[in-house]
Amino acid sequence: MSDLQSRRFDTPDEVRAFQAHGHIDLVNLDSGPVGKGTFEPGWRWSSDVKPLAGTDSCQVDHIGYVVSGRMKVVMDDGEEVEVGPGDAFHLPPGHDAWTVGDEPCVMVDFGGLRGYAQPGDKRPG
Repeated sequence: MSDLQSRRFDTPDEVRAFQAHGHIDLVNLDSGPVGKGTFEPGWRWSSDVKPLAGTDSCQVDHIGYVVSGRMKVVMDDGEEVEVGPGDAFHLPPGHDAWTVGDEPCVMVDFGGLRGYAQPGDKRPG
């Protein structure tokens, strides 16, 4: 028997709202959740997700693709990158991030979303 699956983001299994400035639509596959994040202008992890996560920086490992908009990511050690449309990315645990400019940043995240932007997400990196 095949494990073939397909899910649509226009009918997500779950929507996780940030404190402000956006949300993540999640579809659940047997391999784990896949998320489409909409990070509106003004979104910043340390303002919009940190109060939910309860950690000093994001402790989730993200692997994904930028559909539109731009995001700046700064690691705890100071390393930084800006990603934009067409970029594939890997963002290891231990970072802050924010939307750049006046266009929402839309990203698809293929892993690391279990518990992301939920109360009590205090996983170590």
